[in-house]
Amino acid sequence: MWSNFFVQQDEDGRIGVAGAGTAGGLGGLGGLGGVKGGRTPRRGHKMSDSMEGKIKLAFFVAIIGVTLTVLGMGTEFWAELSQPKTLSGNQTCQMAHYGLWKGCIRTLWVSDIDPERTSCGPPELPGESNCTYFKFFTSGENAVIFKKTTNRNLNLAAAVLALLSLTMMVMGSICIGMSLSKGVSFFLKPAAFCFILSGVLVLLSVLIFHQSVLALLSSDHSIPTSHKLSWSVACVGSAGAILIFAGILFILLSLPYSPWQKCFPHKDSGAT
Repeated sequence: MWSNFFVQQDEDGRIGVAGAGTAGGLGGLGGLGGVKGGRTPRRGHKMSDSMEGKIKLAFFVAIIGVTLTVLGMGTEFWAELSQPKTLSGNQTCQMAHYGLWKGCIRTLWVSDIDPERTSCGPPELPGESNCTYFKFFTSGENAVIFKKTTNRNLNLAAAVLALLSLTMMVMGSICIGMSLSKGVSFFLKPAAFCFILSGVLVLLSVLIFHQSVLALLSSDHSIPTSHKLSWSVACVGSAGAILIFAGILFILLSLPYSPWQKCFPHKDSGAT
């Protein structure tokens, strides 16, 4: 029986101790958990540079949607209400524009308005503006615009959905950041869920806001008023579609054999 031990070094640079002889050899294997030569299972390879580039490209698309959403939500040009420019019979007329948080009443000069336009506007013309924040979120009061009363519940629902969509965007961005920093594609599916849900919530917010505009117009008919949805709604609606598209891209990237590989054939060691 051998009385000494041999120190063996495997190809990974780890040190393994094996006792010569039957008892020592079995003891060495038992101490190493039954792994041959003291080797431990290797972790999965990180994603390739090509895969990482595709994730960054899809994330850039999502960032565009997030930017458009924040831009549209922060403005008060979701809806425009215009009185007839000859309603008051003087040299000025009034129009209103408002968003999720704030509304403005603008007094414009009739001489600056296009002669072919029958209503007051557009709001880009020079004039006096009086803007106030809605009290839906503080005292719960409805706003009155041209003797028309807003529907507090609908306005609150549109604002809450918009805020929830921002929360989902933040969570999706965190998942993508973790995926890129860890070099794994595990977080792509949660990110896809967050971005798709945020896009759906944004579109629902636009639909509910449109219903709130219709409820506002139907609350009083004493003053003829024309209305239209303004550029902020188009901005937010486009953002919702972009976010859903970005979420679909992340789903495709998370698949073991995604359509990306047919368009850009390569060997992705990180796709699992």
